[in-house]
Amino acid sequence: MNQSFWKSGHTPTLFAAFLYFDLSFMVWYVLGPLGVQIAADLGLTTQQRAFMVATPILSGAILRLFLGMLADRTSPKSAGLFGQVVVIVALVVAWLHGIHSYEQALLLGLFLGMAGASFAVALPLASQWYPPQHQGTAMGIAGAGNSGTVLAALLAPMLAMMVGWNNVFGLALIPLVLTLLIFASTAKNSPNRPPAKAMTDYMKALGDRDSRWFMFFYSVTFGGFLGLASTLPGYFHDQYALDPVKAGYYTAACVFAGSLLRPLGGALADRIGGIRTLLMMFSIAAICLGAVGFNLPSATAALALFVVAMLSLGAGNGAVFQLVPQRFNREIGVMTGLVGMAGGIGGFALTAGLGAIKQATGDYQFGLWLFAGLVVLAWFGLQGVKGRWRTTWGSASVTVARV
Repeated sequence: MNQSFWKSGHTPTLFAAFLYFDLSFMVWYVLGPLGVQIAADLGLTTQQRAFMVATPILSGAILRLFLGMLADRTSPKSAGLFGQVVVIVALVVAWLHGIHSYEQALLLGLFLGMAGASFAVALPLASQWYPPQHQGTAMGIAGAGNSGTVLAALLAPMLAMMVGWNNVFGLALIPLVLTLLIFASTAKNSPNRPPAKAMTDYMKALGDRDSRWFMFFYSVTFGGFLGLASTLPGYFHDQYALDPVKAGYYTAACVFAGSLLRPLGGALADRIGGIRTLLMMFSIAAICLGAVGFNLPSATAALALFVVAMLSLGAGNGAVFQLVPQRFNREIGVMTGLVGMAGGIGGFALTAGLGAIKQATGDYQFGLWLFAGLVVLAWFGLQGVKGRWRTTWGSASVTVARV
């Protein structure tokens, strides 16, 4: 990153957006690494465990649209403060009351979805401060907040072994409250915010074929990242009999790789173009997912393939959001909500689908191959639209950014 990037926007807001996104993702994802322990105590089946873990993902996908609309109508900062308070209150209730049934776990998951909706606030808050040639880097840094999944994967199972999984919800309140104070004091709304959009604007954006392509691509990259991150603790436990803590460590390595590559993917897209970057990442992810679907006898080999797959999906996330602001600059709040919603729905479908396939067939093989096939389909879809994109809104006569 060169000097012009750091001088072109508002660094304290970028940091606040990252921190808010990071801690929100930590609690949004926390049921994933705790899933094995919660399922054991509540007597859940594999499919119930998968649906419990997937519930915050679906809730977050839907709430992203509504929180994005709130950010558009009021301001990203106001919407972010509201979302954080809702999540903190939900965790306080869960901690003090306790989770004693499958239904109560699902209810908590619904409220944790508000943490996942932070995507629709953090990215516009950061994006609106930066010019087109730095969108990939800015959105990548703000979006790297999905590294909060690493914290949850590393710490949640270990803390649950020490103090009980219900008390993990109470411990999570400490960094959440600190983040709320930092966000309230340092984040600023951009003076260049576009005017608020009506519901008809969302419908109009949804009707644009480019928006639907971006929603599909992000449902594959981010949906794949989040779906695998949520499934892998159970996968390593079921497939290789790893205890919850070791399965959490393996998962943390995978999600760290995907989180690390999101900002680098955005920066790479700024340098060589989002389309070229995304095509490369789809290719790598499809090969790795297809290979790991062969039920490798070694957990280490499976880990290596999942790490590379998550690296590519993480970089793909950054590449998608290098492209979105080029095409929908004035509608970035609307598009962040729609594209983010699609990514969350993709993550829910993958998590719940892998759990259902495991319950029905006894392993994850068919599910992993289906997902690899979907990545291949996305590769062909991008090949089909790249010519039109590069000669219309992505041409050199329209934008200085590389597309």
